Amino acid sequence: MVSREQKKGALHEKLQILRSVTHSHAEDNMTIIADASSYIKDLKQKIAKLNQEIESAKHANVCQPFVSVEVLKNGFLINVFMDNCSSRLLASILEAFDEIGLSVLEARATCAGSFCFQAVGEEEGESLIDAHAVEQAVVQAIKNCPSN
Repeated sequence: MVSREQKKGALHEKLQILRSVTHSHAEDNMTIIADASSYIKDLKQKIAKLNQEIESAKHANVCQPFVSVEVLKNGFLINVFMDNCSSRLLASILEAFDEIGLSVLEARATCAGSFCFQAVGEEEGESLIDAHAVEQAVVQAIKNCPSN
């Protein structure tokens, strides 16, 4: 049988994991949970905004890629969506990041009919890059990318 202290320890451990994942600096349990709730709400808003932008791009029936760059605390969140997909597109975008001195910390890409790419990147070394420069590098990489 699990003792009360073991249950309390397991709960404390789970709250610390939650605190870590949501980047909370709170010490008490209720504030950790409130911070997590706020974090989830922010993520849902970001997802809804991105889904709206993707739907707008689809309904506009434009062949132009959708590229958005959001400034994060220590880097950028880059989103790319295109209706068509080239086998070289991902490599072209990653090469562009390398050229401007942007390290990719985490990335996801799908290429099943359409191309969808999301990455978190940060500047390498002392280089200073702004969101507009990242967006322009991605757009240029897409334009320069050879078709299948």
